Amino acid sequence: MPIRSFPDFPSPYRWLAAALGELGRTAEAKKALEKAITVSPASFDFQVRERPPWFRPEEHAHMLDGLRKAGWEG
Repeated sequence: MPIRSFPDFPSPYRWLAAALGELGRTAEAKKALEKAITVSPASFDFQVRERPPWFRPEEHAHMLDGLRKAGWEG
């Protein structure tokens, strides 16, 4: 699902921020992270802080690592 088609849908921004963080593209990652939080703070908190039951723990940990590299301080 491309961001440009659904700019108010929060999930792609979170994954984009994590991926860019892992790639070391920090400036772009920070922008995507800010957008992920701004579009839907509640969704971001649920998906990131609470680990939904359908996320495997290792995948969730990897996403968190990318988000930290993007500048998230959770």
